[in-house]
Amino acid sequence: MILAVLTPILAYAGLTVKDLTTWQALGDLLMGALSNPYVLGLVVVSVFNAVTDPTTSGVKDSEQALTYTKPKE
Repeated sequence: MILAVLTPILAYAGLTVKDLTTWQALGDLLMGALSNPYVLGLVVVSVFNAVTDPTTSGVKDSEQALTYTKPKE
């Protein structure tokens, strides 16, 4: 989930994780992203793609998947 949030922010800023060498740099990057509606939209789409299951219709798990107590072998 952290990557789903950070990746679009870093891509928009033209940075890589190697560029975030201080907590101040990370904080400045996140504050800049919070003030930019376009970047926030990219983050929302990225998080949505990370949490939804593309093998089912809609945004919920299938009825069969909801009954699993462990992964199907």
